Amino acid sequence: MEAYMSSILLFAAGFEPVNWMFCDGRLLDIQNNTALFALLGTQYGGDGIKNFALPNLNTDTTGPAKYIICTSGLFPSRQ
Repeated sequence: MEAYMSSILLFAAGFEPVNWMFCDGRLLDIQNNTALFALLGTQYGGDGIKNFALPNLNTDTTGPAKYIICTSGLFPSRQ
């Protein structure tokens, strides 16, 4: 099953699955991630010209579970 782009899940493994990234606040290039930028914009940071940021939800490092965000998948419809 393919996930909706920008969906966020709690993931118990210590690696990023294909088409997912850790919600660690990293900056991404808009040019390489136009669809995800269309959904997130600069809500979590970035300059909105060259880059934007993923949400930073993994501040608790006591356990292996981390939040991940779908970076490539189904584009959610507004209908």
